[in-house]
Amino acid sequence: MPSDTSAPTAPAITASYRDLLRNSEFAGLYASFTLTVGASTLSGFALSTLVNHQTGSPFLTAVSMYGATFATVLGALTLMSVADGNRPRRTIVALQFVSLVGVTAQAIPGLTLAARFGLLLVLGFFQSLGTGTRMGLLSEVVPTSVYALARSLMNITSGGMAILGYAISAVLLRVLSPQGVFIVAAGLTGLALAVVTTTIREHSIRLTARPGLRQTWTTNLALFSHSGQRALLLNLWVPNGLIVGCEALFLSYDPGHAGILLAAGSAGMLLGDLTVGRLLTTDQRRRYAFALRLLLAAPYLLFAIHPPVLVAAAAVFAASIGFAATLPLQEQLLDLTPDPVRGQVQGVESAGRMTWQGLGAAIAGGTAQQFAPGTAITAIAAVSVAITIVSRPYVVRARSAYGVGPN
Repeated sequence: MPSDTSAPTAPAITASYRDLLRNSEFAGLYASFTLTVGASTLSGFALSTLVNHQTGSPFLTAVSMYGATFATVLGALTLMSVADGNRPRRTIVALQFVSLVGVTAQAIPGLTLAARFGLLLVLGFFQSLGTGTRMGLLSEVVPTSVYALARSLMNITSGGMAILGYAISAVLLRVLSPQGVFIVAAGLTGLALAVVTTTIREHSIRLTARPGLRQTWTTNLALFSHSGQRALLLNLWVPNGLIVGCEALFLSYDPGHAGILLAAGSAGMLLGDLTVGRLLTTDQRRRYAFALRLLLAAPYLLFAIHPPVLVAAAAVFAASIGFAATLPLQEQLLDLTPDPVRGQVQGVESAGRMTWQGLGAAIAGGTAQQFAPGTAITAIAAVSVAITIVSRPYVVRARSAYGVGPN
């Protein structure tokens, strides 16, 4: 990876959420992210409900909820270097506009399922580029010392908006058609576009090479040749993605209480990110990373006995606290990444994580086609636990090589 010693241009920010939000550019990124997550939650739940009603297929329902993640890998492999282009504001505005068009198109009455899945793939591709650009900007508008705190706040917001989004979706679908919910989601996406346009300025810590396929591959090859980064990416992607696959089966497992289970998961993720990102030090985050990765999957083993809904919701809540394991891993990945390619590397990390979420949904949905959804959830969780345990020695070795603690 090329080296870069340029210092961050953002002013120093003390370690509190309130001070982070006093930075107008971070506030703009944060607000647009919040609105985008809300829109994505509404449209995803509406689409999965529509697909479940039309097909009754656990596989198609799971894929419709997380299908956009399959296309994120295409962004990571082709044009992710645009995340480090010298006009990031223009890039993120253009990509947000494409998202607006795609979400609005889902509201077209009578659209075939094939067309809807096609839109999901297109949106996933461009959203992956938007995520890379947004994360690249984030590493420039806040100092590295509070990067984990900023990601924590955004993750907390993601969980909070998901809770609200699932609850609001359930209410809206009682009075509106799925197309009506898509229109609401399009309105939120348009508002996010307006926020980005009015709050973000251009930045100069960018690649001198021209962004494109060649530059993307050059950076990606350097990234995956780095043993420490490979180990971090594996643990950011696979256990996380498998557990998202478990969540994708909630509608098939218990259609009447799926909203409760999804909300419990979002609430657990919110608590985990708040605790780990705000209350723990860097050393403490890294010390507890392995335990958090185990917590992410172990409670789902209870689904083998088909527990009552309140017990199931409590298990999902506890497990979702483990999603906070991404924070110390992301923090370490940032430490190993030169400034000029941070947008692309973080975009690849996000794209890979989202792609594994889609793969997890497909694996879980396919398993549920052959077995009961509860059995599939248990089996996928067991695989996630096994991968976490088996991969730990490689993570320890990689971290030790770069002066990082043993967990």
